[in-house]
Amino acid sequence: PSTTVSCQTMYIDQTNSLITCVWCDTGMVAKTKVEAWTYHYNISLSRDWNSARQFCCQHYTDMVAIQNQKEIAHLNEILPRNPKYYWIGIRKVGNVWTWVGTNKTLTKESENWAAGEPNNKGSQEDCVEIYIKRETETAKWNDEKCTKEKGTICYNASCSPHACSGYGECVETIGNYSCSCQPGFQGPHCEEGQEMLTAPPHGNLSCSHPYGNFSFNSSCDIRCEEGYFLNGTASTRCGSLGTWTETPGMCQARQCRPLEVPSHGHMTCSHPHSHFSFGSRCELGCEEGFLLRGSHLLQCTTSGLWSNVTPSCQGQFSTHRGLLLSGAASGQ
Repeated sequence: PSTTVSCQTMYIDQTNSLITCVWCDTGMVAKTKVEAWTYHYNISLSRDWNSARQFCCQHYTDMVAIQNQKEIAHLNEILPRNPKYYWIGIRKVGNVWTWVGTNKTLTKESENWAAGEPNNKGSQEDCVEIYIKRETETAKWNDEKCTKEKGTICYNASCSPHACSGYGECVETIGNYSCSCQPGFQGPHCEEGQEMLTAPPHGNLSCSHPYGNFSFNSSCDIRCEEGYFLNGTASTRCGSLGTWTETPGMCQARQCRPLEVPSHGHMTCSHPHSHFSFGSRCELGCEEGFLLRGSHLLQCTTSGLWSNVTPSCQGQFSTHRGLLLSGAASGQ
C-alpha cells in the first residue's frame, strides 16, 4: 500500500542549517543535512524507558541529553504532541539525576521540572518524561516510573572521539558542536598547543610530553655538545596558558686563553666558531736565526685549555764560534 508523507522545512538556531522534518507512519524525524547534533523521535510504538533507550542506542547515539533551555524550546517546537508524552535520557543513578548518554549530572542550566516535581509520587519514579506541547506546563518535566510506556526521543551526535583532537571536551549544540579545550590548548578543535621548541645550535633537546608533543605540561632539558657550555636556563615547562616557563639557554663554544705571538715569532690561526675557542687551531714559527722551543701546533680542547704550552723563539748559537746568531750578530 502507498504511504502518504507530509514534509515541511525550517531553520534551526542561528546556524541556518536546513532540516527537513518528515512525519509519516513510522513517526521518525529525518536527519539534518549537515553533520551535527540531530534529534529523532518515535511515537508509532510506545516503550518503557529501558526499551526506549535500547531503541536509541541501536539506531542512533543515545536518548536525548538536554544541555540548556534553548534545546528544550527547540524540542517543543519541532516535535508533535503525543498524549503519552516522551521519555528523555535522564534517570537516577546512585540517587543522582544523570544524563545517561553523556554521563553528566543534571545542572541548573538545563533542568526544567514542572511545579512540585520531582516528587517521587508513588515511589520508584526514577525516570523523566517531557510534556511536549501540553496546554499547561508545556515542555516541563515530570519524574515517572520507568515501566510506563511513552514516546521516544533520540539524538545523533556530531562529536567524535577525535573532534577536539583529544585535548578538549566536545560539547554538542543544536546543528553544531564546540570544543572546551584543556589548559594549554586552543583553536576550534583544540589543535593548537604551545609552539614547538627546537634545540639550540650545538645542543640537544630531551623532552617528556604527557599530553602530546610540546603541549601543556611538556618539559624539556637542554644539553650541549662536547666543547660547548650552556649560557642560560637548562630546563623549561609548558604552562597552563600555553607559554614556556623559561626561555631556553644557548650553547656557546668553550673559550681558551687568547694566544700571543712569541717574540721573534709568527702565528697563523683558524677559528671555526669564535676567536680562541673550542676547535681553534694555531701554528707557530720563528724568524730566521731563531729556534722554536715547544710544539708548533696548539689546539683549543673541549675543556677550554690549549693542547700544549705556548712555545717561544730562542736565538741560535754558532757551533764554530760559540756566538749567538741573531740580528747583527748573524752577519759577523
